[in-house]
Amino acid sequence: MRTLYLDCAMGAAGDMLSAALIELLPDPAGFVEKLNALGIPGVEYKLEKAQKCGVTGSHMTVLVHGEEEDHALHHHHDHEHGHEHDHEHHHHSGLHDIEHLVRDHLALPEKVREDVLAVYGIIAEAESHVHGVPVPEIHFHEVGTLDAVADVTAVCLAMAELSPDAVVCSPVHVGAGQVKCAHGILPVPAPATAYILKDVPIYGGQIQGELCTPTGAALLKHFATSFGPMPLMRPTAVGYGMGGRDYPAANCVRAILGESMEGGTDEMVELSCNVDDMTAEAVGFAMERLFDAGAREVYTVPIGMKKSRPGTLLRVICAPADRGKMVELLFKYTTTIGVREAETKRYVLARREETLDTPFGSVRRKVSEGYGVSRVKYEYEDLARVAREKGVSLRAAEDMVEGR
Repeated sequence: MRTLYLDCAMGAAGDMLSAALIELLPDPAGFVEKLNALGIPGVEYKLEKAQKCGVTGSHMTVLVHGEEEDHALHHHHDHEHGHEHDHEHHHHSGLHDIEHLVRDHLALPEKVREDVLAVYGIIAEAESHVHGVPVPEIHFHEVGTLDAVADVTAVCLAMAELSPDAVVCSPVHVGAGQVKCAHGILPVPAPATAYILKDVPIYGGQIQGELCTPTGAALLKHFATSFGPMPLMRPTAVGYGMGGRDYPAANCVRAILGESMEGGTDEMVELSCNVDDMTAEAVGFAMERLFDAGAREVYTVPIGMKKSRPGTLLRVICAPADRGKMVELLFKYTTTIGVREAETKRYVLARREETLDTPFGSVRRKVSEGYGVSRVKYEYEDLARVAREKGVSLRAAEDMVEGR
C-alpha cells in the first residue's frame, strides 16, 4: 500500500507542507513550473533550498506582484510560522471569492479543485464557529490572501500527483504561548486552529509560538486518513519542508513516502441509526452524501422495528477524525433523532495499485497483501473496456489481460 507519513513534530503550515511534498516528487522544478502556469493572479512560486539545525530541505516562497506578502511583519508577528502576514494591507476574501477564483480562473483537475474548496470549507466552518458569523459572511484574514490560496493549491496538486493510498499523520505539535492576529492577542493554538483540530491528537510543549496554523491544520484534517505513529513501511522518498522562523528544533515538516510492508490494524468508528419513515430515494441520497464526505463504508440492513414496522439500519464506518462531520450529516440527511457510536478495530491488508501495459491498453489492478495472503483485483472500468472492445465476458477479458 502506497503510504505517506507526515511528521508534524514542529506543527504544520501551508508552505511547509507544500515544500515537503514537492521534495517527494520526481521533478520538483517541473512541478513548480506547473504551479506557476496555473494563473493565480500576480502569484509566483519559488522553491529554494533552506537549512534548519544543519538539515537541508526546501522552503516555498510565494511572491505576490513580486513581493513576499509576509515581509512587513517578520519581526513582531507569528501567525503563520511558515508565513507571517500583514493583515492591514490586504484584500480580505470571503468563501465566495475563493470559490470564484478556484472554479473560474485556475486550470486545475476537478479532483484538485474540489480538494482546495474542501480545505477552505473546513477553515470557513472553524472561523464561523469562533466568530459566531454565518459561513457566507466569513471574511478570511491571513488565509484569504493570495499566498495562502497558493499554498493550499500547491499541497492539493502535489497530493494528487503523489496519490497515496493512505496518509498517516503524527500527533501534531501546536506550540505554546500567545499569537498576535487581526483581532488582537489570542492563545496558541489560535481558536480556529483548535476547532479544526477536534478529534486529532495534539500537544503543546516548551516552544513559544504558533507552530500549527489554520491552513496547516485544515490541510492535515482533509488529507490524513489516520493519526498516530509511523506505520511499518519501506520508504522510497523523504522530503523536508522548512518554515520561515528559527526555533531550537528543526522547524520543518518531514514527509516520508513508501510502501506499507504488511497488513495492519487501525481504529475506526461505527455510527448507526434506525429509521422507519424514509423513502428508498431519501436513504440512497443520504448514503451518497456520506460517501462524498469521506465515509469509508456506508451500508443498510433491513430491520423489524416497534409496532411491527419494517425499517432500515443505516451504518457508517469512518476514521475517528471524521466522526463529528458524519454525525452532523446523519442528522441532516436522515430522519433519525439518535445516532449510536462504537469504536472498532479493523484488520487491513496492505494495498497498492499497479498499471499493466497489455496488448489491449493500460489496465489497472489493486494488489492486497498481508496475513499470509496475496490477491489481485482488476479495475472494473478497465476490464469492462477490454470486454466491450473484444465482445467477450468480464472473465474472458481478465484471462486475455493475464495472457491465459
